[in-house]
Amino acid sequence: MGILQIFTLLGALGMFLYGMNLMSSGLQKAAGDRLRGLLSAMTSNPFKGVLTGLGITTVIQSSSATTVMVVSFVNAGLLTLAQAIGVIMGANIGTTVTAWLVSWLGFKADISILAVPLMLLGFLFSNSKKNQRQNIGELIVGFCLLFLGLSFMKNSVPDLNETPQVLEFVRSWAGHGFGSVLIFLVFGTVLTLVLQSSSATMAITLIMLSMGFIPFEMACAMVLGENIGTTITANIAASVGNTQAKRAAMSHTIFNVFGVIWALILFKPFLSLVGKIIEVVFGLPNPAAEGFAVTGQDTPTATAALYGLSMLHTLFNTINTFILVWLIKYIEKAVVWIIKAPKNQENEAFRLKYISAGPLATPELATEQAFDEIIHFAQISRNGLAYAREAIRTADSAKFDELRDKLVKYEEISDRIEYEIAAFLNAVSAGDISEETSLRIKAMYKIIGELESLGDSGESISRILSRKNIHKKSFDQDTVKKLEDMVDAVEKAYDAMIANLNAAHKGQLEGISNAYNAEDRLNNLRNYLRDAEIEEIESNRKNYQTSVYYMDVVSELEKMGDFIINISQNLEKVFVKK
Repeated sequence: MGILQIFTLLGALGMFLYGMNLMSSGLQKAAGDRLRGLLSAMTSNPFKGVLTGLGITTVIQSSSATTVMVVSFVNAGLLTLAQAIGVIMGANIGTTVTAWLVSWLGFKADISILAVPLMLLGFLFSNSKKNQRQNIGELIVGFCLLFLGLSFMKNSVPDLNETPQVLEFVRSWAGHGFGSVLIFLVFGTVLTLVLQSSSATMAITLIMLSMGFIPFEMACAMVLGENIGTTITANIAASVGNTQAKRAAMSHTIFNVFGVIWALILFKPFLSLVGKIIEVVFGLPNPAAEGFAVTGQDTPTATAALYGLSMLHTLFNTINTFILVWLIKYIEKAVVWIIKAPKNQENEAFRLKYISAGPLATPELATEQAFDEIIHFAQISRNGLAYAREAIRTADSAKFDELRDKLVKYEEISDRIEYEIAAFLNAVSAGDISEETSLRIKAMYKIIGELESLGDSGESISRILSRKNIHKKSFDQDTVKKLEDMVDAVEKAYDAMIANLNAAHKGQLEGISNAYNAEDRLNNLRNYLRDAEIEEIESNRKNYQTSVYYMDVVSELEKMGDFIINISQNLEKVFVKK
């Protein structure tokens, strides 16, 4: 096997992987928010969840994409842990369709002949001005590249007659009984970890099997290993997510590892069952029979081996799901026990809750995650206002110092969240996004900037109160009551803003009259309090310096109202239904 042949093989593998990713991405974009709607609507019980995961993975041809999506939705609170486990089980069954497609189209028919003409169609669609046609074009191009890559991989693998030493090397590893099964299982796991695609590893296994490089038993062991290796993608995606996201990813690992354990224990009977099905249903030689060997490409033995491997993959995941779907609540308990909730729940709340690491979803799904995070950001900001209220109210210096530290911390948290959401939006913007998505992202940039400013105002109030305490001034009960009335008005403005954020996120925002009403109440109260305080100063009923601190707090609270109305106005410009 020469250097050129090796590089051709690697290039073909790269083409296959790129085609798979492109096809999956095109399908996800074409489906858009319907995937999210399907996930939330079809997971009311475990069986519906299984069917949903199966359906979505069958469509987008990527169990990794489905599991990453599920992890992000658990992270976002859109799916419970139990619902996610059901969807992941279904995704494992759905991914087996890829093996059948490759077996039928990639080996029985030379689809690469049609791939180049189809590429022209994909190119024409991808250059359309309509987003949906562009997505379909991306799907077609990905489909073509996938099967071209598969064809190149088949042609790049050397003929056994030309390289008998390769066959002898493989056979040397395959001649150790059950030890060989474990060796090839580990090989399948590692290869999937490296390629980050069980579909690609499955394609390689099918090629090696069809050309007689590895016996049927060892190919089956590799497939079992691939099922362990594929769980790494979801775990990577969940690594910086919240506790529930990590648990969802762990459930995927438990599901596949459990399946591999029982499949290894029943390895011989399981293979015999697969072989009998191929023999009876398809009328082909039994690939699990003693002495079976692939006698050449495009022969009945090669077809039997390919169908047998695909059948094993399907049966493995189907049987595993049938066993474990009744035990979802116990799997849930197991992952809760394995992955403990952090002791400091407060710190957990201040982490990014909805934006997950790992492969970015489509721009549409990614902006959904960012919007969820913005709503969470707004709720954190509102919680900070409660500390400002307590700081205004307390006369205890030790308690005030504690509250001031919390307000400073909230300001730091606001800075960090703004930065991290902005960085995520930058990554989304760098991709291929529609004009509508671009406008939404611009609005989101402005919104997180205003939310960060709200954190600054909370910290500013603490500084004003700190200066008051340093100069040994205090607010009487009447002044505290007025300031609390102002805080109440700001809270109502917050409530209107958060309601508008939620409505915009659901596509149900029809206007922001609630925000304008809250802003008017806040401004009217500010004017009343200011005029009343000026009258008090002029009549010498109030200490001037104390009044300055009081009016500074009132001004800062009114400024918070300005930031809040700005957020609703940004929503109005972009998200209100026209």
